[in-house]
Amino acid sequence: MTASRFSRRGLLGAGLAAAGAGVGAVAGVAGATVATGVDPFAAAGNADESIDLSQQVPFYATAARQPQGGIRTTPQRHCVFMVFDLTASTATELQVLLARWSAAIAQLQAGRTIGSVEPAHGEGVGADTGEALDLGPASLTVTVGLGPGVFDERFGLAAKRPVHLAAIPTLPSDALEDGLTGGDLSLQACADDPQVAYHAVRDLARMARGTATVRWTVIGFGRASAGPSQSTPRNLMGFKDGTRNVSTNEEYDRFVWLDDDAGWMAGGTYQVVRKIRMNLETWDADVVRDQQRVFGRTKVEGAPLSGGTEHTTPDFHAAAHGAGADGGTAIDPRSHVALAAHENNGGVKILRRGYNYTDGLNQYGQLDAGLLFAAYTTDPEHFTRLQRKLGASDRLNEYVSHIGSGVFAVPPAPRKGSYVGEQLFR
Repeated sequence: MTASRFSRRGLLGAGLAAAGAGVGAVAGVAGATVATGVDPFAAAGNADESIDLSQQVPFYATAARQPQGGIRTTPQRHCVFMVFDLTASTATELQVLLARWSAAIAQLQAGRTIGSVEPAHGEGVGADTGEALDLGPASLTVTVGLGPGVFDERFGLAAKRPVHLAAIPTLPSDALEDGLTGGDLSLQACADDPQVAYHAVRDLARMARGTATVRWTVIGFGRASAGPSQSTPRNLMGFKDGTRNVSTNEEYDRFVWLDDDAGWMAGGTYQVVRKIRMNLETWDADVVRDQQRVFGRTKVEGAPLSGGTEHTTPDFHAAAHGAGADGGTAIDPRSHVALAAHENNGGVKILRRGYNYTDGLNQYGQLDAGLLFAAYTTDPEHFTRLQRKLGASDRLNEYVSHIGSGVFAVPPAPRKGSYVGEQLFR
C-alpha cells in the first residue's frame, strides 16, 4: 500500500499507539478482552478502512437520471453542511448562482481550485482561498438542494415545485431553534479530509455573496452511516448507527430515487436534515443495561436484544430471558430500533447518511454535541411518519433534542455543459 492511501489521522494514530504500548497498555487490553469478549485492537482495525486522498468523484452525469454525488457515494469521513437564504429577487440571479456553483463544484471535486490563488498583481483578491492546495480531491462531493422558498412567488417557479416539497410539520419532541431551521438552498460537502470539505463550502459561500446569505451550518465528523465495504460506525452515544440502512439497487429505486413521474426531478430525491443535540452528560451516567434497552441493541456488537449478531433481523416478539427479565419482550416496544424498524412502519425505509458533530461546550459547561442527521427519500412524509412515532414514544427522547431542521429537493446531476436545476428555467 502506498503512502498516499493513508490518512494523516491514521498515520498519527498508529504512531501514538506504538509509542504508548507499554506493560500497562497490554494489561488494559487483556482486561478489556475478558470483560467484553472483544479484542479492541481487532475491532479498531476492522472499523478503520484505508483512505485514498487522491480519489475523486465525478460531478457531471454521463447518463440520464443520474443522481448527484454524496447520496449513494460511499460515505466519507467528514461533512460540512450549510444552508442559505436567497436575497436575490429574480430567477435570473438564482440561475446564475446555480450555474456558477455547478462549474465550481466540478473543479473542486476534481481536486482543482476554482480560480487563481495568487493574483497576477499583488493588489488583487484571490478567486480561491487556497487552503486545500496540495490536499488532493479526498473523494469530495458537494450535493446541492433546493428548499421550498425557491418555489415561492419571488422567482415565478411555483409551477415547477416538486410535488412532495413542503416544510416539515411540527413534530413531537421538537425543540427547533429559528437560526437552525429552514432555508432556501443547501450544500452538503463531504470528503475524507476535513479541510477539503471546509474549503469547498467556504469558497461556494463566497460566490453566493449578493445572491444568498448563510442561514445555518453544521460541521460533521465521524460518519454515522456505512457504504458496502465499510463497517458500521458509531454515534456519540457509543452505539452502532445505520445497521439496517438502504443498501441494494432495488431499495434505492424504491425508497430513494424519483422516477419519471417526477418530471424534471427524475433521478433526484428529497433531503431531510435534522440537527439532533444529545444530552451526553446525562447519557453517560446511565447504566449500560438501560442504554441497551433504550436502543434495543447491545452496545459493543450492535446485536438486537432478541439475539444473534449485528445483522440478525430483530425479533420483536421474542420474550425476555435472564436477569432482570420482567415477562415482557426482549426488545422494548418503545426502544429506538422497535419504533424505527421498517417491519413496524409499513415497510418504509429512508436512506440515512448522517455525521456526528460537536460545538464544544454549552453555557452550562457541558458537552454540546450530537448527530447531524441527513436522510434521502422519495417523499419527506416517510421521515415525518417515522419521527411522529419516535418523537411521541421513543425512550431515546430523554437524551436527545431536535434543534434544527430543513427539507430540500435534490435535482439529478447535470450533464457536462449544464448545471444543477437547469430544467427549472426552461
